[in-house]
Amino acid sequence: MFGWRLLTIAAIAITSCLLPRQLSSAGTGSRPGQNSGSDLRIASPDISSAGWKPMVELVGLLGWVPRNGTATYHNDGGQIVGRSVVGSPTSLLCTEKEYADFELTFEVLLDDKLNSGVQVRSFSKKDVNGGRVCGPQIEIEALSDDPNNACESGYIYSEGTGRGWLSENRIIDDVMINGQWNRFVIRVVGPRIQTWVNGRKVEDLLDENSPATGFIGLQVHSVPNGTPPLEVRWRDLRIRELPTGG
Repeated sequence: MFGWRLLTIAAIAITSCLLPRQLSSAGTGSRPGQNSGSDLRIASPDISSAGWKPMVELVGLLGWVPRNGTATYHNDGGQIVGRSVVGSPTSLLCTEKEYADFELTFEVLLDDKLNSGVQVRSFSKKDVNGGRVCGPQIEIEALSDDPNNACESGYIYSEGTGRGWLSENRIIDDVMINGQWNRFVIRVVGPRIQTWVNGRKVEDLLDENSPATGFIGLQVHSVPNGTPPLEVRWRDLRIRELPTGG
């Protein structure tokens, strides 16, 4: 379902002052397309307010299904733990339920050498890329000392579609704290996807070509041969569904 090609006249009037697909990533006061990297701690959905529902029980993975690769997933006292497997393609643990407009929050802890992400409004069809999961992915990765491999956590990649990065200006590269739990907040309303990492606004993007509904997926990226098992953990995974249109 690619239901965001038709926007209301009001929405077009607002977004015509911005980039065709991407709003300012830096929040209030930035020019269109610029990202000041300022430490904005406002506008994130209130994760302490009413309406949030846990997505994980204390035991088991009821409501979740593995897709694509063979990385392992298990529930460790309410935390979902994903572990890489050498030789496996990228793996995902996906919700059976599909979601339209929602807010999502979680804390994540991952090994520094492992790449991960969270899919939103995604789909998998046997006749599309052999059933590969496709859709917007919020990137999760640790800080890096390599200037050619900057941390892109909180930015948005179009997994499995061939479109590549949806986030064009990825200049905030210091939001993660290695070896600690990192809080993500994601808001998906209509064609708009907003992300915050550790209270900092990272992305605010319009993508009219992504699905209007789909499942949520937790990614364990493939790893090179010879890599020991690497882990990523998610905890306090909660969702608040919103009326269509936010």
